[in-house]
Amino acid sequence: MAERPKTPLLDQIDLPSDLNGLSDLQLRTLADELRAETISAVSETGGHLGAGLGVVELTVALHAVFDAPKDKIVWDVSHQTYPHKILTGRRDGIRTLRQKDGLSGFTKRSESPYDCFGAAHSSTSISAALGFAVARDLGGEGGDAIAVIGDGAMSAGMAYEALNNAGHLKKRLIVILNDNEMSIAPPVGAMSSYLSRLYAGDPFQEFKAAAKGAVSFLPGPLQEGARRAKDMLKHMTVGGTLFEELGFSYLGPIDGHDMEQLLSVLRTVKTRATGPILIHAITKKGKGYAENRADRGHATAKFDVVTGEQKKTPSNAPSYTSVFAESLIKQATKDDKIVAVTAAMPDGTGLDRFMSRFASRCFDVGIAEQHAVTFCAGLAAGGMKPFCTIYSTFLQRGYDQIVHDVAIQRLPVRFAIDRAGLVGADGATHAGSFDVAFLANLPGFVVMAAADEAELTRMVATAVAHDSGPIAFRFPRGEGVGVEIPDDAQPLEIGKGRMIREGSRVAILSFGTRLQEVEKACEALAAKGITPTVADARFVKPLDREMILGLARDHEALITVEEGAVGGFGSHVAQLLAEEGVFDHGLKFRSMVFPDIFIDQAGPREMYEVAGMNAEHIEAKVLDVLGVGVIGKRA
Repeated sequence: MAERPKTPLLDQIDLPSDLNGLSDLQLRTLADELRAETISAVSETGGHLGAGLGVVELTVALHAVFDAPKDKIVWDVSHQTYPHKILTGRRDGIRTLRQKDGLSGFTKRSESPYDCFGAAHSSTSISAALGFAVARDLGGEGGDAIAVIGDGAMSAGMAYEALNNAGHLKKRLIVILNDNEMSIAPPVGAMSSYLSRLYAGDPFQEFKAAAKGAVSFLPGPLQEGARRAKDMLKHMTVGGTLFEELGFSYLGPIDGHDMEQLLSVLRTVKTRATGPILIHAITKKGKGYAENRADRGHATAKFDVVTGEQKKTPSNAPSYTSVFAESLIKQATKDDKIVAVTAAMPDGTGLDRFMSRFASRCFDVGIAEQHAVTFCAGLAAGGMKPFCTIYSTFLQRGYDQIVHDVAIQRLPVRFAIDRAGLVGADGATHAGSFDVAFLANLPGFVVMAAADEAELTRMVATAVAHDSGPIAFRFPRGEGVGVEIPDDAQPLEIGKGRMIREGSRVAILSFGTRLQEVEKACEALAAKGITPTVADARFVKPLDREMILGLARDHEALITVEEGAVGGFGSHVAQLLAEEGVFDHGLKFRSMVFPDIFIDQAGPREMYEVAGMNAEHIEAKVLDVLGVGVIGKRA
């Protein structure tokens, strides 16, 4: 383990109130120590590094000027909040980040009163901060409301909805636009170009000089200082027309790493703001350690602080994401109607590879899932074959568009749903728990889940060939199981599952990649003289009625297994069996789904342990439904 940095000033800070006695020079020193501590901690845990390094000075300045938790600091997405956690009484736990029973990698209300609003998805901060501001003015709790939002998050419509409403309500509200020209991938869109123009020329330097001048009159004689502060803010505005038209006073751009400038501007705003104000701060993601890396240190495994080398476990099989990307590329070489769309996650979804091959047929629309879905609907209506490639957790953000713009019009949009199931360190906010339930109830939708990487390639081919309506397929994070991937993957017959092994008494009907755990359970059961029949459903919609009714007819018990919440695959199977009168004749039916809780972060296997979905749980379910207790004896 690398030697931990010496942090004498930080060692004296337990809570933000401890910053009150520090000079501005000491606050600058504190920021340096906080950056070193953040790097050291993440080197041991892995996690989101770059975003936090980019806001170290801003974090210190905010906690020095404002009075959290009375003042509400709302962090957008919040993967930049490790420095905030260190300053708010959680330094002792910072090396448990993203681990079982450790600190969340995001803000979490149940974790600390300083996390006034939980987040992990983007573009929610301005809406939440406005809610705090209005609650305050209606007699609720709290002082100032401050939203810290990145430039990448400003590509989402929700941010503009909030700006528009805030400008209309005219409440005192502070929005800090943390502009680092880098969200997860390089930014896209007209908004990014607009922000670049705001700080492209000399005004940035003029502003920087003027802002430092604010120190000379704060906190001088109050009336005169206040008047001069108001005039200064009026004259220092550079551009910002868009924000001003939305009803905000625009201030910036300022240097987000210049502590003197940050403190002077925040103090001025705290003293003088009456309505909504937007502070445009320019920062560098990964500042002080990873700003020269391609991803600015966005997310990292454990690493060596000195060399930067990441300690990743070598994989034995390709990841599902890479198998999907290569399969889509292979299909696109044969079919020029195939296009791919992602919402700010080209790397995470594997579409960066597709983009390098087919630049004119791949679109990163920014953090804008609603737009991505309807954009795909328009592409489909225009005769193309769009693959809307979005993580399960983020697809939730585009649900009305899936219903209204795709399903009702029966448009053949192909949904490639990555990160299905439980995903590990990011925890409940990123779990792919609900997509089966919210898609399979839509008329005309075809919904599939891949049991392994070979099945995934066939589902890509199936989606390409399916033109009569929307179709979706889901696959998990991580590496596959190492099965051979077909060179020329053939489409599946819609609504047809496959038998894996024939047995007796009990049938296990698996949907998705828990099939591997089912197989392990069967090996353990064989030692007890029990040989279940196993089938891979492949489809939740349409169901393979013939196969399912056959399993019910030929066995005394039927168990479904899926990686999702109640209301999904098992519920559809139960509905079929009920309507066909199967339960009238005594079939024992059980459905293994995620429990009715949000499962906190841990390793994936540990999360499935909590969910009760590993091989030993499947084995226990079989024994229970057959009434077998002690080995070889009837209960």
